[in-house]
Amino acid sequence: MRFRPNEEEEPEINLIPLIDVLLMTLIFLIVTTSFSREASLRVRLPEAAVEGRTEQPTLRVSIDARGQYFINDKQLLNASPEVLRQAMARAAGGTRNPIVVVHADTMAPYGSVVRVMDTARRLGYSHLTFATQQPGKASAP
Repeated sequence: MRFRPNEEEEPEINLIPLIDVLLMTLIFLIVTTSFSREASLRVRLPEAAVEGRTEQPTLRVSIDARGQYFINDKQLLNASPEVLRQAMARAAGGTRNPIVVVHADTMAPYGSVVRVMDTARRLGYSHLTFATQQPGKASAP
């Protein structure tokens, strides 16, 4: 029996599976990463055809799309009802029944808006209004 001499083939690395894995990882990272700029509080107000302005609001409560609270443009780090109550009372100062203007993003969780309304009621604030924008106008940051 005669065997042919073994020709040694040079081993080579197959790069196609490696490229596939890297491409899938890159696609996964692009899809799952959220690119957001946190330069300022951006609240998209709901639209209303009637423009009703009141005198200078005493207490401004903003709620962004993630449900975070801002009292007079100062962010609350804890969103518990007790912290919200204390912050609203502190921001009102000595005013007995301030005008509470709620600036809620159109995508803000409904429960966050209800929590502000309930807190205002518990504090005895009866002047509660919601900020809106006229149809066709862009909201200010």
